[in-house]
Amino acid sequence: MTDILPSSKISEVESSLVPPEPQRRRPAPKRTPRRPELPLDDEIQAWSKPVQPVENLDSLARKYPRRKVSVSSERKPLEVYDTPERPKAFSMDSLEFFFLISQYFREALPLRVILLMIACQKAGGQIELTQEEMATVLDVHRGKVNEAVQEVMSHGIVFKVRRGVYQFNPPYSYRVAEFIPGTELVEAEYVQVDQDKTIAKIRKDESLPDLVRFPSLEHMREAIEKVRKKRAEQRAARRLARAQRQEEGSAQ
Repeated sequence: MTDILPSSKISEVESSLVPPEPQRRRPAPKRTPRRPELPLDDEIQAWSKPVQPVENLDSLARKYPRRKVSVSSERKPLEVYDTPERPKAFSMDSLEFFFLISQYFREALPLRVILLMIACQKAGGQIELTQEEMATVLDVHRGKVNEAVQEVMSHGIVFKVRRGVYQFNPPYSYRVAEFIPGTELVEAEYVQVDQDKTIAKIRKDESLPDLVRFPSLEHMREAIEKVRKKRAEQRAARRLARAQRQEEGSAQ
């Protein structure tokens, strides 16, 4: 006679035969690979191995005293208007010179002539420009240009080298260098003329006026003060005359 198992025993046997529910595997934590440090003794090997991120340059410099630690940035191009014929050409200009001539010259044409000469000077401060060309550029009569040039020259700002060539006095405005573009027949050229050499050459030339050889803006400062004093006296005289007229009108 077959033994009959109780129901509780049967359920235990069935549960043992059924495979348990598979458990989900938890992902293993990602491990950041450790980067080796710079070897202190083998400099060639140091450049072929990755290094740890740098957070403090001071600590890095102390750790590797034999190495030079520096940080550089990408240089941005200069944003300057130029032309293919005159690319990136600069001049050194005295701010005091600009300040005084803006007060001294009462008419616009001498200032326009000065600015034109600054724009047209070559490396070394020479200006290859005739008065006819100045008159054409500035759109004025040649006689007016001649008067303005003579006035500018009388202050030692520029002097005439030969016909159609003038020289800027280096302390006022001076072009140190310029880039001359090349052509199919001529290679490009970078010309540089140091300021001290031009000054020395001018001072040795005894045929030039003293105001050119030994430039000074003091006479302009004195002239500006005289003009201001004269204009102040004229304004005071006009005020006094106006007050006297008002008194005479009220007395009548």
